[in-house]
Amino acid sequence: MRTSASKIRFQKINLIAIVLLFILILAGGIVRSTGSGMGCPDWPKCFGRYVPPANASQLPKDYKEKYISGRAAKNLRFAKTLDVFGYGDLARRIREDRSILVPEEFNAAKTWTEYINRLIGALSGILLLLTAVFSFSYRGECNLISFLSIVNVILVGFQGWLGSIVVSTNLVSWIVTVHTMLALGILILSISTYHLARAYGKHKLNVGPITHVVTVFALIISVLQIAFGTGVREKIDAVASHLQGGYREDWIGNAGAIFVQHRDIAILVLLVNVVLYALVRGTFSRHSLQQQIMSFTFLMIMLQIVTGILLSYWSLPPAAQAAHIVLASLIFGGQFYLMLNLYQSAKGQGGYK
Repeated sequence: MRTSASKIRFQKINLIAIVLLFILILAGGIVRSTGSGMGCPDWPKCFGRYVPPANASQLPKDYKEKYISGRAAKNLRFAKTLDVFGYGDLARRIREDRSILVPEEFNAAKTWTEYINRLIGALSGILLLLTAVFSFSYRGECNLISFLSIVNVILVGFQGWLGSIVVSTNLVSWIVTVHTMLALGILILSISTYHLARAYGKHKLNVGPITHVVTVFALIISVLQIAFGTGVREKIDAVASHLQGGYREDWIGNAGAIFVQHRDIAILVLLVNVVLYALVRGTFSRHSLQQQIMSFTFLMIMLQIVTGILLSYWSLPPAAQAAHIVLASLIFGGQFYLMLNLYQSAKGQGGYK
């Protein structure tokens, strides 16, 4: 079946958007590991400018008082929203947390780190919007592609609003966690639409139920691992704040049981993927897409273990923190794409090229 130019355009834009989402996750990891999240005290502009200042002399007059006032008003509106949805305790915590209103001192490096992260986020949003527009080339043939693409644009809009709340609440931990998990949700939808477009019209290949079960289990374990990893980061942030940024070598030791749980799940992730690798290798040829995806995922797991060791024994170096986050997302993305390809593959080829 010949693919039309509009469909090829959709697939290319969709793929670029997926790559950019991974870059965005990396940028977000750099922002968090360097403590640059509050580099821009306002949103969507940065210090009231589309291009942020490079030095203190370019800062607006009385900017601290101005942005604290705006942040307080936004937090009150957000707290009222939480009340409506029954999250009264969280709303009360935001209202009573005075640390949210403590202004950050200007740091040009942190400001530009956060600003670049926002630029990548904006470009990702534009590409996902284009993906939704061109998804209508599949209308009448695979309407699910258009539906998921439109839902993704809505999620991106919500993610942008949530990003403003992240800034307004001064990186309140649970909001950062929701922000991270929503990013994975957007990634899932983007990978799904790309797979549907690539697999459309292809024949299905029967795969043993054990391989399916192990693949789904591996994906679930990876999600849990990411969730626990986010919890570890929140705990370490609290420890770092308590120690006023000092005694970095003691941060992990004071993280408590959640760090041990995160490490134990990492061992389970490795074992499950060893089994999955054996199943995929025994089912598909060496040059099949499935085995290529599994090999890539397994390599990412090995690198993830290395960065985990660096974080544990070298006092959380920022570069390892950022790498650890993006590797986790690559593992998750690879496993999800593998799961999709196990359900629909090109007949006699073990996958599409």
